[in-house]
Amino acid sequence: MDRFFHSVTLDRDLCVGCTNCIKRCPTQAIRVRAGKAQIISERCIDCGECIRVCPHHAKKAQHDSLDMLDDFQYTVALPAPALYGQFNRLNDIDYVLNGLKSLGFDDVFEVSRAAEVVSDATRQLLADGRLKKPVISSACPAVVRLIRVRFPDLCQHVLSLRAPMEIAAMLAREQAIKTTGLPTNAIGIFFLSPCAAKVTDVRVPIGIERSNVDGVLAISDIYPKLVGCMNKIENIEPMAHSGIIGVSWSSIGGEAAGLLNENHLSADGIENVIKVLEELEDEKLQELDFIELNACAGGCVGGIFSAENGYVARARIHRLRKYLPVSCNRLDDAGGLGQLLWTEPLEYAPVMTLAENVEDAMRIMNEIDIIAQRLPKLDCGSCGAPTCRALAEDIVRGLARETDCIFLMRRQIQDIASQLSQLEGTVPETETGSEFRETRKK
Repeated sequence: MDRFFHSVTLDRDLCVGCTNCIKRCPTQAIRVRAGKAQIISERCIDCGECIRVCPHHAKKAQHDSLDMLDDFQYTVALPAPALYGQFNRLNDIDYVLNGLKSLGFDDVFEVSRAAEVVSDATRQLLADGRLKKPVISSACPAVVRLIRVRFPDLCQHVLSLRAPMEIAAMLAREQAIKTTGLPTNAIGIFFLSPCAAKVTDVRVPIGIERSNVDGVLAISDIYPKLVGCMNKIENIEPMAHSGIIGVSWSSIGGEAAGLLNENHLSADGIENVIKVLEELEDEKLQELDFIELNACAGGCVGGIFSAENGYVARARIHRLRKYLPVSCNRLDDAGGLGQLLWTEPLEYAPVMTLAENVEDAMRIMNEIDIIAQRLPKLDCGSCGAPTCRALAEDIVRGLARETDCIFLMRRQIQDIASQLSQLEGTVPETETGSEFRETRKK
């Protein structure tokens, strides 16, 4: 599998080259060339911003389908806690869990259970002083990938614990093997995701060699089917085994609150996340113990695979919490800390560097500076690059031309018009902004 696989895709037939996406991409992973957007695979972190802002629905995200359940003898659903926020007036999680079994799954394992395990593990690691502070949560894969490609000095601050999805998958598989006696390849583990980045995290995981999840289903895709199943339930089997701490991970601030430590910061939305990371890189937030960052506004409930408005879902989760215990799971329930740690360190991926050696990089940077000085510094995006400096870099790399800038092109056209008018015996007046006026002929 390609190391830089990404789940966000482009439908060229729907793309009109409007440049909305290039202005919002946090890693400058999109260009518009020949009237169509292009995604630079190694830079994409699957934050979903381009999907949110595309008015023509040309950006989409890949996910698996329920048909994959037929490939396994025994299947387990892993509902993200954000799923509970999709239902109005929900006061019992068991309705959702039973509905998933009616939908075709053989068993259900709540991701919120694993979230409580991660919270307990993080509390212990912080108390032991084994982490470099401030610690950055590793729960949001888009944020982890953003740090990997854009903030290399912060890699050592990222919490090296598996995400709740992975821990839930591991525990669910162990439980299924024990219950059924089936081999591991006969058991299918499916994560019900609000987030496109989780698709990439399963296909090309960071911190571990291979994911325990076999498929990622979009909440928006299964929601209509699940509602139909829930409406037909007559007898409710008690299945829920998580509390406020685990379910609160669905919205921003939930993970940090689960640490029972007030010395933390939470930020959501990719632009706010970048501001926090820049300040942390400048060593302005050293007094904090923990930083929770989520690429989606509102937290996981704001993911692009959600069926409900993120803020509505967040309010529903808040109401649901009053029916729950504080917590039902601890680190010991997962067999100790050893199974939860990453097996591979987070390493910088230099996808945005100019060259492999310093001399070439300095030369290229100098060329970029020279070209950037000639550009208008408006960052309008009309050239197909997100900023004037990004266009200058593309020009140096041979991927664009200076005349892609409409302002430089207009200036060239005006120069040619001026020369032609002089040949015809006319003298142009000074430029008025968008046109020249002819004066009388000599």
